[in-house]
Amino acid sequence: MVAGQDGQIAMTWRKRQIQGLEMTSLFNRARSLDPVTSHAAAAQVTFADQHFEQIVDCLQRFGVRGKDGIAELTGLDGNQVARRLPELARLGMVELTGKTTKSKSGRAEREWRFVPIQRELI
Repeated sequence: MVAGQDGQIAMTWRKRQIQGLEMTSLFNRARSLDPVTSHAAAAQVTFADQHFEQIVDCLQRFGVRGKDGIAELTGLDGNQVARRLPELARLGMVELTGKTTKSKSGRAEREWRFVPIQRELI
C-alpha cells in the first residue's frame, strides 16, 4: 500500500469512528467568555480539517518530526501546526515520541509521530 493511500484510509476510518462529524466540530475554537463575534468566526472555521490531513500525511510519509519540521514540509505556519497537534493527539492520530528534536531556531522541541491504524485494530 502506498503511504498516501494508507493515510487516506486512516483519515476516512477515523472520520467514521467519530460518527461522521467533521473533526473541527469536536474542538471549541472560542472561549466561553469571548465576544459573540469570536464565536461567529469560530463557527466558520473550515481550514482545520485540511491542516489535520496535511499534518497526518506529513508524519506518515516522512516519519517523526517536530513542529517546525512539519511546518516546513507542509507549508503551514508553525503556529498552525502547534494548534493542531494536540487536537490530533486527542483524536489518536498522532502522539509524542518522548524525544526532542531541534527546531529551526536550534532549540529543543517535542517530536511527534503518526499513530498507525493497525495499532488500534490489534
